[in-house]
Amino acid sequence: MNTEARTFVCTTLLGSFLALAAMQRAESQVPPPPPEQAVEPQDPDEIEKEKEKAKKNQQQEQKKKQEQQERQRQQQIEEERKRQQQTPEERQQEQLRQQQQQERQQPQPKQQQQPQQPKPKQQQQPKPKQQQQPPPPPPQERQQPKEPQQAQTQLQDQKERQREVELQKQQERELKQKREQQERQLKQRRVSQQEQQERIRKQEQELALYRKNIALREELAERDAQILRQQNRIQHLRFQQQYEQRLRAQRAQLMQARYDYNNDPYYYTAPNYQYVRGGRSYQTNQYGIKKLEQAMQAGYNEGFRAGRADREDRWRYDYRSAFAYQDANYGYDGRYVAQDEYNHYFREGFQRGYDDGYYGRQKYGRKNDGGGINDEWLIAGAVVAAIIGYQVLKD
Repeated sequence: MNTEARTFVCTTLLGSFLALAAMQRAESQVPPPPPEQAVEPQDPDEIEKEKEKAKKNQQQEQKKKQEQQERQRQQQIEEERKRQQQTPEERQQEQLRQQQQQERQQPQPKQQQQPQQPKPKQQQQPKPKQQQQPPPPPPQERQQPKEPQQAQTQLQDQKERQREVELQKQQERELKQKREQQERQLKQRRVSQQEQQERIRKQEQELALYRKNIALREELAERDAQILRQQNRIQHLRFQQQYEQRLRAQRAQLMQARYDYNNDPYYYTAPNYQYVRGGRSYQTNQYGIKKLEQAMQAGYNEGFRAGRADREDRWRYDYRSAFAYQDANYGYDGRYVAQDEYNHYFREGFQRGYDDGYYGRQKYGRKNDGGGINDEWLIAGAVVAAIIGYQVLKD
């Protein structure tokens, strides 16, 4: 019986041990449910929603990038417009400001990058950073030299214009000094009374003819004005109307004025100058030479206005068709020189003034800086002397 009891006890103990082992195994197999919960969000609807969200996020990022690029482009366009409108001096100031900003910005990233680098990697990191930093400056270095070159060319042009103006002024001063010396040296020899009366008679005849031709000139002006309207040359039409107003005021003075020829020194002063026109030589005194210079001055001033008007109308180069060139009588008072002589030198000045006004330059003259009319242009004295080519007569 003892043996049977022992066996029974052993079997019961083994059974209990086996039951405990099975319970432990069952408890260890309980955690698998969490994977079932992790598998739940893998439904097709939720996956599609996540994909849509990711797409929306990508689209929003792309839109933001595009907006930033458009803003940068607009800023560049505005900067270019401002640069075009600015003067060369303002551009140089901006370039200096940009250079100063770049110099200030360059040391800052170096100070920020150095403390972030770990000590063991200090020898390895500067190499890739030195390779990444040089590429951005080349576009700036390429763009910057263009602007200074343009600014330098503009400054050179301005300096050349200033030099031309200064040379013209110097030449005019020298000519005035020579003229004064010549006038001092010249002796005003009086002519006989017969010759004086003959000069007065010729001048009165020429003035009478000029007064008769006034009506014909007005008809020509009206005809040319109609042609200008048909051609839609608004600026030139305005110039011609102003020229006609100046002519009318001049003619009114000639019709009303009474002149004392006997007390005018031109009519009793002997000729002391000689000049050549059309292959023929002529003689006159200093008063006649001054009248020829006045003709060229008046022609240059009117020609400059006419050329500028045609340039604004975008019309072709054509100074001969201008009524002022054909008329060539503004400034003529019927004294000292014949009308055809005055017309000849008026047209010589008109042609050169038209060139400067049409091409926007100051080759033959300059703007009047010494007061007078606001829109007045002066022909260079050297040009006048070269065209007239007068010489002092020697006793």
